[in-house]
Amino acid sequence: MTHTVRLVLALPIAALVACAPAPAPSSSAGRDILLPVEAQTIDATVPTDATLESLFRGHDFSAETTGLLLQAVSAVFNPRQLRANQSYHITRSLDGLLREFSYQIDADRLLSVRPTPGTAAFAAEVITQPKELVIEAIDVTIGKGQSLVGVLEAQGENVQLALELANIYGGEVDFNSDLQPGDRLECLFERATRQGEFVGYGRVIAAVLVNDRRTLPAVLFGDADGVPAYYDFDGRSLKRQFLKSPLPFDPRITSRFSSRRLHPVHGTYRAHLGVDYGAPYGTLVMSVADGVVDFAGNSGEAGRMVRIRHAGGIQTAYLHLSSFGPGIRPGVRVSQSQPIGRVGATGTATGPHLDYRIIKNGTYVDPIAELRKMPKGEPIAAGRLAGFSTTRDDAMKQMMSALANPGPRPPAADSSR
Repeated sequence: MTHTVRLVLALPIAALVACAPAPAPSSSAGRDILLPVEAQTIDATVPTDATLESLFRGHDFSAETTGLLLQAVSAVFNPRQLRANQSYHITRSLDGLLREFSYQIDADRLLSVRPTPGTAAFAAEVITQPKELVIEAIDVTIGKGQSLVGVLEAQGENVQLALELANIYGGEVDFNSDLQPGDRLECLFERATRQGEFVGYGRVIAAVLVNDRRTLPAVLFGDADGVPAYYDFDGRSLKRQFLKSPLPFDPRITSRFSSRRLHPVHGTYRAHLGVDYGAPYGTLVMSVADGVVDFAGNSGEAGRMVRIRHAGGIQTAYLHLSSFGPGIRPGVRVSQSQPIGRVGATGTATGPHLDYRIIKNGTYVDPIAELRKMPKGEPIAAGRLAGFSTTRDDAMKQMMSALANPGPRPPAADSSR
């Protein structure tokens, strides 16, 4: 874990009084003045797989202090919702006493914990931090060997924008494998700033992705219950029963579905009943659709595996996991995009990857081919089409105007502040 330590210096009040008489010259004139150190401040980010308890223990807080901190935090924030790579801040006195702990929950909320005067206890609160939203647009083209993440980062955008686009187009495009050189994206979105600094993104209002000669628009509009959702230009939902990939993108397909493949470990030819995604150890794995977990455990050469039963006689399986998601066990219902585990190399594997499989009516099928057959999303009700058409046209005009007149942007290198 990398963190930054800062020392806070206490200046004597007398040294700040302007009317104090000037000291007589001495032989020490011109030397540096050593000021007493008052406190130590640590700025860091949450490590992968950390808990709030392990975070406190990692900074040498006693078991008693850790217990009191967790008790205070639990009153206002669920410690299970601690997220890796979010920033936190600790200030403590030189004798180790905590003066302040703060954790950036998200772009809008800060968890703050301070000692309660006169007691050994702590008080915690969640502070809402105001921010400004500015509507902007971006136009990028995918080059040879490039990913959407890389192209957006080259334009000064944060990876969170790419991840949001992956969520929007998750039923239509697998950003791991479907993007082609020459594909183009136009996007109208909200950039969030606080005191002039980038702190994240608001909504993606509209986007148009040209992928392999297909034009795939996405327009934000409230569904029948008023919940924001994305639709194509004809008012058909972009949400599909199944996502095209169980992983956030930049992983790559390292092995496809095959009836006869040379096994990298055994050295013999055998069927490969899924798609292998090469991805870093610990990469989040998501359920591709709503369903019920019917297996979660160790399964021989498959290692740690989760298998989920979906509607229509379909099951999906996720092999070689390093760990299971919170609460994942047989009989539990899961929703689309819910984390069910993390990439690993358990079982028989040469390195970290996800072996993803689809079983249809008891038979293994090619996941890539099967997902291409999935039906389109539900259309907007006829009575709401007029309102959608107005929203769509306004969004497209706004995007064209923003692209034609780009304004200055704050740097977007860090979305955790």
